[in-house]
Amino acid sequence: MLSQEQILHVNPHLASSITYASSRQSFYTVLLFVDHGLKEDAFKAYAYFRWLDDQLDKESLTRSERMAIVKRENALIDQCYGVEGSAPPHNLCEEEYLLVDLIRGNHGKGEGLRLYIRNLMAVMVFDAKRRGEVITQQQLTDYEKSLATAVTEALHFYIGHDGFSPQDETRYLAATGAHITHMLRDTHEDIAAGYYNIPSEALEQYHITPQDINSDGYRQYVKSRVALARDYFAIGRRYLSKVQNLRCRLAGYSYIACFTPILNTIERDGWLLRHSY
Repeated sequence: MLSQEQILHVNPHLASSITYASSRQSFYTVLLFVDHGLKEDAFKAYAYFRWLDDQLDKESLTRSERMAIVKRENALIDQCYGVEGSAPPHNLCEEEYLLVDLIRGNHGKGEGLRLYIRNLMAVMVFDAKRRGEVITQQQLTDYEKSLATAVTEALHFYIGHDGFSPQDETRYLAATGAHITHMLRDTHEDIAAGYYNIPSEALEQYHITPQDINSDGYRQYVKSRVALARDYFAIGRRYLSKVQNLRCRLAGYSYIACFTPILNTIERDGWLLRHSY
C-alpha cells in the first residue's frame, strides 16, 4: 500500500468540477441520488476515469504510449489494493490521487467498488488496444460485459448500497443496452478516431467495411443492434423493479430514459446513423 506520506491533499473541488464540466447528467445524478456520505467518492470515481479516458483519446499518442499509460494505472490500482509484488508508480498527478483516496477510503467495504474499478479499467485497456483494428464478436461481447458490470456495480455501490438487488443473469442487461446505444450514437465520431464498433463477423456477413455506414448491410446491422438494446432495456426495467432502494430504481430508470430517444431517432431515420444526436 502507499504510505500516508505519499498521499497528496487533493483540491476538494477537483472531482466535482471535472464531473460537472464533462457530464451534467452524471453531476446531478450524484447530487440527487447517491447515498449520504458517498457523494464525494462518487465524484472521485467519475473524475478519475474521465481524466484517464481523455488521456487515452489524445490523437498524438502511439499504441505503445497508450499501453504504457494503462500499465501504469493498473500498477497504481494493484498497489492501492495491496497486490503482492506490485510497485507503485512515481510522481502521481492530482487526478491519480483521486483514485488513491477513493480506494483507501473504501477498502474493505465490499466488492462493488473493486468490480467497478477493475472492469472499467479493463474497458480502458481494450480501447487502448483496439484503436485502428477491427474487433471480433467475442471481443465486443466481453467489452460490453466489462462496461455493463462497471456501471451496474457503481450504481449499487453508491446508491442504496445496503438495500437488496437481484444477483441474477439480468443484472447487467440495462447497462449493456445503454452501451450498445452509446456505440451506435458515437459511430461517426469513433470511426474518425479509429474505433470500429462493428465486429468482423458482421462485416463479412454484409460484405462491407467499417466505413460503409450508409450501406444497406450496415443499416441491417444497426437495426439488429437497436432491437437488442430495446430488449435489454425491457428486461432491465423488470430487474430494476425488484431493486429495494427507490433512489437506485429511479437512477436506473433515468439512465435508460436518456438512451431510449436515441434508439427512437435511429429507427425513424431508417437505421441510418447521424453524425450527432
